Amino acid sequence: MDLNCEKELAGDLSRKKGLLGWSQSQATTKQSPSGDIPEFAFLGIRVHAMIPGDHNRIIRLAIEEKRREIIGNHNLHSIYLFRRDTRFQQFFTLAHWVFIDGMPIVWLGQCCRLPLRRANRMTSIDWLPALLVEAADRGWRVFAVGSTPEVGRRAIEVFKQRFPKLQMRAHHGFFDAAKGSQESKAVLDAIRAFQPHILLVCMGMPRQEYWIHDNWDRLHANAVLPMGAALDYWAGAIPMPPRWMGRVGLEWLYRLLSEPKRLWRRYLVEPWALLAPLAAELLRISRRVPSSRRPG
Repeated sequence: MDLNCEKELAGDLSRKKGLLGWSQSQATTKQSPSGDIPEFAFLGIRVHAMIPGDHNRIIRLAIEEKRREIIGNHNLHSIYLFRRDTRFQQFFTLAHWVFIDGMPIVWLGQCCRLPLRRANRMTSIDWLPALLVEAADRGWRVFAVGSTPEVGRRAIEVFKQRFPKLQMRAHHGFFDAAKGSQESKAVLDAIRAFQPHILLVCMGMPRQEYWIHDNWDRLHANAVLPMGAALDYWAGAIPMPPRWMGRVGLEWLYRLLSEPKRLWRRYLVEPWALLAPLAAELLRISRRVPSSRRPG
């Protein structure tokens, strides 16, 4: 790790707000190219209430100012992992931004009396095309890591058909992602050779977050984003949910019906584990509300 990376990493870690120590709902703001983006903490996590256009503006500023930033995301599955996996928590301590990937997170925040709204749900399927449009127009290079070689090739074909000027390459995700492995080093070398402005890591939770965290000092893209199954969706390897289902909070049902063997536990078992921490959070909130403001 060179000196600049050491300083940047130290700064990233020192400026965080003690993520694991947040046990109560909180609201702050964070300066962004689009103004102040609200930052909320509840159930032990933190999220930024982004709206359409914020991803592009954040990434544009990082590129213009030659900074490196991680843009993570939270959904119900990630909260389940977060509460059980220290290594996964470390990724979110490192992340500069965390957007909301799913209506259930909005609903949970609203239960905790936070002013989240439907527009704050920012699933990557919805905003990635707008990002690639700007990348093509501005000459930003995009590198994707994940899925199979065939899916990666097909996804790039789809993107370049839609955005002919797009400069994009991909590497499959079937490699030894252990820190320091020769295969992982080869992927890092391929990324460095291409010098991307934007890096999409599409290896699924928590593997993609582990890999980003383990290799942050060697990832020299301006914006690094864990993107789950984005390549598979755009390549047609996995059916893409109708966008109206995402807006009303039913995208999980479509995905469950499409891949029941893989996703049944994520959608039918894991959410129940959040009932106890949610109840504890609501109890803390009720105790903070002055008696004169309580109904009745």
